[in-house]
Amino acid sequence: MSFDFEAYMKDRARTVDEALERALPPESQAPATLHRAMRYSIFAGGKRLRPVLVIAGAEAVGGRMEPVLPAACALEMIHTYSLIHDDLPAMDNDDYRRGRPTSHKVFGEAMAILAGDGLLTHAFRLLADCWRPDLDGAVLRDVLVDLSDAAGSDGMVGGQVADLEAEGKKVGADVLDYIHLHKTAALIRASITVGARLSGAGGDTLRALAVAGRALGLAFQIVDDMLDVTATSAELGKTAGKDQAQQKATYPAVHGLAASRIRAEALTAEALAALAPLGAPAEPLRALARFIIERKA
Repeated sequence: MSFDFEAYMKDRARTVDEALERALPPESQAPATLHRAMRYSIFAGGKRLRPVLVIAGAEAVGGRMEPVLPAACALEMIHTYSLIHDDLPAMDNDDYRRGRPTSHKVFGEAMAILAGDGLLTHAFRLLADCWRPDLDGAVLRDVLVDLSDAAGSDGMVGGQVADLEAEGKKVGADVLDYIHLHKTAALIRASITVGARLSGAGGDTLRALAVAGRALGLAFQIVDDMLDVTATSAELGKTAGKDQAQQKATYPAVHGLAASRIRAEALTAEALAALAPLGAPAEPLRALARFIIERKA
């Protein structure tokens, strides 16, 4: 029987949404405006790719979904905070995200900044909920280190800095890879490894998942760069053509669309090869890899 990827994504995304609903403070809780802003961006839609990768990473090593749900929610909160801040006038200055006005257009810049801060901080509070009596404390420590590195100056934030500094400049392939590997791939890799670590993975298995996650993360960003050129704003749910308008360092700008497609396909093949030894339990991850290369938005 073939794997039903659409049903898998729908089921896991629904479960994540229900968990996020429970994890976030209600809009009525003070400070109410802040909590409305946090919820506005979290529930603005999206594929829930990173939390589903947490779950799929756990399942690939024989783990279950329920124990890693707090970590899955944490990854979505970190990702959403980064989008809120990226959209600010001081950064990418975007008016739309996921087909809706961005947070700062609805709540103002100050509240948008604080909503992002609130989501980031709450994410690490949620990770504490991953502890259970049978979990070695060192595992939770490793999860915190892995995720902190992936989200901070050695990962996503560092990549964003390099991205901003590259605007309007002619950059080479090495700088471009640095930006994409840090800004996007680091958190996607960590999504997979966090779920696997919490489910008992280590050694060669964890290294294979890290290789797959890094490759998939870079492929995801390459496809994202391509879609900014080829898709419409309606399809993307955000302003198309912004990368070129802002003279961003992107794969199509440096390598062209055809070479970008070839690189993304090669990275997907690399990820699939790394996942091969894990057998049937890793089929959701393999399906996610194929989705990343084939997506249209």
